Amino acid sequence: MVEEAIKPEDLNITDETKPKTVRSDGEEDEQPEEGEIVGDVDTLSSSSSSRPGTAVVQHPLEHSWTFWFDNPSAKAKQAAWGSSMRPIYTFSTVEEFWSLYNNIHRPSKLAPGADFYCFKNKIEPKWEDPVCANGGKWTMTFQKSKSDICWLYTLLAMIGEQFDHGDDICGAVVNVRARQEKISLWTKNAANESAQVSIGKQWKEFLDYNDTIGFIFHDDAKKLDRGAKNKYTV
Repeated sequence: MVEEAIKPEDLNITDETKPKTVRSDGEEDEQPEEGEIVGDVDTLSSSSSSRPGTAVVQHPLEHSWTFWFDNPSAKAKQAAWGSSMRPIYTFSTVEEFWSLYNNIHRPSKLAPGADFYCFKNKIEPKWEDPVCANGGKWTMTFQKSKSDICWLYTLLAMIGEQFDHGDDICGAVVNVRARQEKISLWTKNAANESAQVSIGKQWKEFLDYNDTIGFIFHDDAKKLDRGAKNKYTV
């Protein structure tokens, strides 16, 4: 568990409580290019978690997590799905997460076709990954450029171990498309209905999301593609 847990009530984090990237002239820095991380993560983490004369305090997460990025321009040139996907950075503390999060684009700033992932370290965000193979995913749909806050809250609930069946969670992905954005929560044991339904219900509560969401098995998605039907709904 996180030494100082990221609780659901802590998800409403204001700009004043989050570290920012500031230039030497005092102005807030521009957003980086897609998938790019600006500055040295260790330096950013240290500056955001300490004051002069005090020791740097790190708050370890229960799991290490890796951000992955699939660039739409690179995807268009590749024949095999997933061949353009690349890991960006792995973090294992609260401080590292904020340093990364504040130096990468929000979903609303990514180009249509981009996919941005956050998965437990050592798990690749692919159906073929042994941990994901027997799993599935819950999906929420948002209007264009409206998923930023829900993406952040999903990450905080996930890395802060707020789910009762958190061990079943593999990671999350935001898919940016021309007309809408989707956030999906991947799990590893699709056949365990009670665990999946619990995860779906809690996810909706954390995000205050009122629409019905559905859970699709990865096996069905592989076989039926867009014809795959929801096995569970909440």
